[in-house]
Amino acid sequence: MAKRPNDDFSMAGGALVAVPQKKIRNELVPTSIGDNRNKAVVEGGPPRTSSLQAPIMQLTGHQGEVYSCKFHPDGKTIVSGGHDRQLFFWKVYGDCENTAALIAHKGSILDVQFSADGNMLFSASTDKTICMWDNPTLQRIKKLKGHSGIVNSCHTSKRGPQMLCSGSDDASLKIWDLRTRKATQSFKDEYQILAVTFNENSDQIIYGGIDNLIKVYDLRKCAILYSMAGHLDTITGLASSPDGSFVLSNSMDSTLRIWDIRPFAPQERCTKVFQGHQHNFEKNLLRCSWSPDGTKISAGSADRHVYIWDTHYRHILYKLPGHNGSVNEVVFHPNEPIVLSCSSDKDLFLGEIEP
Repeated sequence: MAKRPNDDFSMAGGALVAVPQKKIRNELVPTSIGDNRNKAVVEGGPPRTSSLQAPIMQLTGHQGEVYSCKFHPDGKTIVSGGHDRQLFFWKVYGDCENTAALIAHKGSILDVQFSADGNMLFSASTDKTICMWDNPTLQRIKKLKGHSGIVNSCHTSKRGPQMLCSGSDDASLKIWDLRTRKATQSFKDEYQILAVTFNENSDQIIYGGIDNLIKVYDLRKCAILYSMAGHLDTITGLASSPDGSFVLSNSMDSTLRIWDIRPFAPQERCTKVFQGHQHNFEKNLLRCSWSPDGTKISAGSADRHVYIWDTHYRHILYKLPGHNGSVNEVVFHPNEPIVLSCSSDKDLFLGEIEP
């Protein structure tokens, strides 16, 4: 096998790995980031299905657990955040270089979200704030203050006025107007809120927390429309389906559930239950997501594997090894059959799957 110039070779997870000798070059953060080596698995085997440089790309550089990661809507860049309080920006293609690293918060970053148009980025933190960033320039626009507890989750509206919702350990659900950059509504629940998401029309917010219930809050009525019971433990992740008809939930009871949130759905709204992944004593906020066409779902797992299910038949399509810590989030590329995962082992993986 030909050896690429200036590359070393090592074994990682039983696979031969080419390690480009390259360090993070970044002027926004001092050299405390250290050596970042993006590892590309040597090409071979089945035909390629994506434009990635190699079937699997490993992104290293974070100095702590990575709790959240997202693709930009154009699919060309990635953002990740975690325990080291930094936002890392990566290229998806080529060598997956780290393009920037920002010291973003005074506490761990628990969630990152792009706006629907990709022009803004939001990061939620244990420092009780949400930071609003201008994505093209990577400049902070505003630090949104108002929560009195850890901000566990945030999500941006898809349609209508530009809004952001957030859920916190202070048991409050807040809705922020991104034009005035202020909270326009605040709803107080009885229990800590760990996961939030807008519905398709952005007139309702679905949220969940430690009371095991998924609740639907109506922005026009400023009240909860209904609750959905079924999970036996804390809700850690929520995601709306691409068509807006369903919501996916992940829970510490080690199940994923799909719920029908259409206006005239039957009283029993839970339509499907998925199993296989695990939560453990770490009690991390394991997230979940849909593929762009709605045919697949994914979730984080404490057993160090990336899980992907078929939404129709409910069987596991992929159980992917590689991480050495809890997989906290798995997301799908907006245009290609690529998945991105982040883990408590401080690393991220990009991998291609069947289209």
